[in-house]
Order: sequence, then structure tokens, then C-alpha cells
Amino acid sequence: MGMAVTFWGVRGSIPTPGDATRRFGGNTSCVEIRTEDALLVCDAGSGLRPLGLDLKGRGNGPWKVHLFLTHAHWDHIQGFPFFDAAYSSANQILVYGTESGDDRNYQLLSGQMQGGYFPVSFLSLKASVGPAYMPGGRVSIGGTDVEAFPLHHPGGCFGYVFESGGKKVVYATDHHICWDGGPDEPRPVPKACLDAARNADLLIADAQFTDSEYLAHPDWGHSSALTVTDWALQAGVRQLALFHHDPSHSDADMDRMVVECRARVRRQNGYLTVFAAEEGKSVTFP
Repeated sequence: MGMAVTFWGVRGSIPTPGDATRRFGGNTSCVEIRTEDALLVCDAGSGLRPLGLDLKGRGNGPWKVHLFLTHAHWDHIQGFPFFDAAYSSANQILVYGTESGDDRNYQLLSGQMQGGYFPVSFLSLKASVGPAYMPGGRVSIGGTDVEAFPLHHPGGCFGYVFESGGKKVVYATDHHICWDGGPDEPRPVPKACLDAARNADLLIADAQFTDSEYLAHPDWGHSSALTVTDWALQAGVRQLALFHHDPSHSDADMDRMVVECRARVRRQNGYLTVFAAEEGKSVTFP
């Protein structure tokens, strides 16, 4: 099987169903990474619901789900109460913290199902749901090595590096790479970002804003798509998935952003495939 990455939720901030977002999708952040011996999930936005329905349809459970949350903002946790796999006693869900003994993500998911927020109690879940840990920000799951690294976002956020079978996938949503509007080309990218994404086969990166939108919202914790393209080029990434699409962006807007990013790659004589993450689509590494 190798490694397969499937996008189940690609939108930022709030779900945006409708005709204008039909092609790329309106569900919030959720990405599945499958390897020979592990099912890993990044974030529990509303895209977690269609993932759960798909798992049920695959019919080859039970499932052991390794869940990695980037942070506590609503669009990254709101899908968990609707995750079908959590309601089957055959399944196990491990919710990772980024240090030994760090169960904040587990507590977060259970807390959002209290009576004041949701009608079904966390105790009603039939699956075995519990905390798991990444001592020193690292964990090995079967043949997959996972490493957490900090991102620049209000309230704090983590990205994750997944390496398996000689392939490397980096998930880095809700991340602000500073740009002052100057003509710098390529734009400066922090060394920590470059190190995390170095030679990745796929970088899934927050590219919520156009340049003009970024300059109008410089402290919102999200990056310009063109700046993220520079990040991927400088880190030697092979494929870049633009992610965390702005809720105001239509499918046509996303097409234009992809065209602009690809033009930037050509101007820098780079070797990089750029595409916008699309719900239900997969990237596979045999």
C-alpha cells in the first residue's frame, strides 16, 4: 500500500457548503494518512464526519485511529462528536498530546461534548477513546515516525511530520509566515519551517490568503499562498497542497490562486507541483 493521503476537510474557519465551493469542498480541516499498518488522522474538523462514513463503508475494521490535533480552535475539533467510528465498541481512538503526560487534546474533545455544548455525552461513546503521548514531540507508530513542531498561530499550534517507507508528508495548517509586503523574492522563511519541510514529498500548508488579503489581516495567524510557495521551493518540497481555504473563496478563486502559485514556481525556475487540496481526493506514494 505504501502511504496514501486523503483530504476529507480542506476549508478554514467555518464550514462553507454551497454551489460556489462544491468542487474543492466546504468541510473544515481533516486529513487521513494511511500506511501499511496505521491509520493516522490530522485534525477533527467537520471533514471527520465523511471520513467516519467512509471507514464504515470500507467494511474491513475494526479501526485503531491515531488522532493528531494541531490546536483547539473550533474548526479543528467540531467534527469529533459526529465521527461514526467513535460509536462502535470495536474501535479504538488515541488522541495524542505533544509531550509525555499531555492529555489536553483528549480533555478538549471530551469537554466539548458536555451538556451545555452537545446533547450526547462523551460517556455515550462506545469506542475506546483515550490519551496517547509523544515524548519529546516524537512517536513511532508501526513503521511510521511522527514528529511535532510548533507553528506561529494565535493560541499556539503544532504541525506534524510523517515519515514512512522513505516518504515524507508534512501537515502545517494554521501557520503564519511573516511577510511585510516588500518585493523580496524569494521571501524569507524561518529556518525551523525549512528544516521541518526539508525534501518532503508532500507539504500540506496553510495558504488561506492572497497577498492583499494577508496584508489586510497580518495578525490572524494565516499565510499568503505565494509565501507558502516560496517555503516549499526553498525547502526542496516535491508537491505543495494549498490548504485551509478561506471561507469566502469560491472554486474559481482557488483556481486563480493555483495559477498564481504555479507562475511563481516558473519565475524562480523551481521544480514543484502545486495544487489546491480537494475533498475526497488522495495523493498516493506506492
